Amino acid sequence: MSKFLRYISFVFVLFLLSASSINAQYRINRSAGELVLGSPEEVGVDGEVLSREISKIMTEAIDSMAFPGAQVLLAKGGIVFYKNSFGFHTYDSLRKVQDSDLYDLASVTKVTAATLALMKLYDEGLFDLDQTFGYYFPKIAKGDKAELRIREILAHQAGLKAWIPYWSESQRKNGKWRWNTVKTDSSRRFPTRLEGTDLFLHKDFKEKKIYKMIRKSEVSEDKKYLYSGLFFYLIPELVERLSGVEYEEYLNNKFYQPLYAETLGFNPTDRFSLNRIVPTENDTFFRQAQLQGVVHDEGAAMMLGVSGNAGLFSNSMDLAKVYQMLLNEGKYGTTQYLKAETVKEFTSVQFPENDNRRGLGFDKPLLEYNERLSSVAKDASAESYGHTGYTGTLVWADPANDLLFIFLSNRVYPTRNNSKIYSLNVRPNIHNLVYELLRIGDGTYTIGTHWE
Repeated sequence: MSKFLRYISFVFVLFLLSASSINAQYRINRSAGELVLGSPEEVGVDGEVLSREISKIMTEAIDSMAFPGAQVLLAKGGIVFYKNSFGFHTYDSLRKVQDSDLYDLASVTKVTAATLALMKLYDEGLFDLDQTFGYYFPKIAKGDKAELRIREILAHQAGLKAWIPYWSESQRKNGKWRWNTVKTDSSRRFPTRLEGTDLFLHKDFKEKKIYKMIRKSEVSEDKKYLYSGLFFYLIPELVERLSGVEYEEYLNNKFYQPLYAETLGFNPTDRFSLNRIVPTENDTFFRQAQLQGVVHDEGAAMMLGVSGNAGLFSNSMDLAKVYQMLLNEGKYGTTQYLKAETVKEFTSVQFPENDNRRGLGFDKPLLEYNERLSSVAKDASAESYGHTGYTGTLVWADPANDLLFIFLSNRVYPTRNNSKIYSLNVRPNIHNLVYELLRIGDGTYTIGTHWE
């Protein structure tokens, strides 16, 4: 054998050994319950049809200006069988959306930060779902709030007010800022700049204004489902008080860092360049600026970007790690992050007798499916759960089908007065498509020539 042939043979053997090692690692990751990249065919889905139909849905949405761009991720059994980015950061088409780019998750923060932290504290015996609001917040929960149960509050069943516009409530009728709220010059009493503005926040704004407004807010006597974000503004302080660790640090230590979810976190400009962060709204009424890398939610902005209500940024893959952990009943890799019983408790419907579909923090499928009102597929199981975000985000996990769906977009660009993501049914159309293709793949459903 010539030296050249011996060299080629040697290289080929090295290639086989390397491939074997990669495949072995791939199997190890899969058996450990970690997300791995795979193909649609591995989960019984026709990849050509999946790619073509999602592209159709997304092209129509972008051409209709439902949003300038988005990320879509689908996983089944821990296999990421579809992951793609579409469109651009903005309509100027200067920067294409990359899989590594970060989106403002908006209210997906409620379940990926605030609720997640409470789940861990519940696991550790430090948090009681059936204690009262007054027990945990005696200075805020007075009068008709004092005896509200935390379980009711997290399931949006307690009658709390839906929301408070903290920024506008801090202004007088003539537009000037009230005393001890915001000033245009920094000082010892107004030390912190509101990101994206030339405004400086009073050092005690959270306690003296946000907490005061929550304390003074009315409680409805009619105990029925009403989505409310008020309690979620208080969760960071509760986490810090019960754990002895700052809210952000607690989440990083317990979840984000060990999951290697590097993009998942608050105030992303502290860690990433601006060009990796997708802009949201052109704010013409509060911050008077294009919002990029700063939280879109005004209340979270006045908590300096770190809140239980909103404030998280992430790309689709890092967000998927958290929800794959939940699908794995609290386990990811070799680490048990949460007890299986805790995941089940928080993701189960709490008050079905009151026509309330919600879990604890988590959203659930409508008790009676309505195509016009649902953000997820008709066939999403009753066990499934997730949350939507005002900026155009969605995460949905279905343990009955071991299926994960993540959709990230900036539908509020350039303005929040854009509901086309809903009228076009963009997210449920993709979700429905996946369930249909999965049924075709396992032979339990025939769709004829619909996709031809």
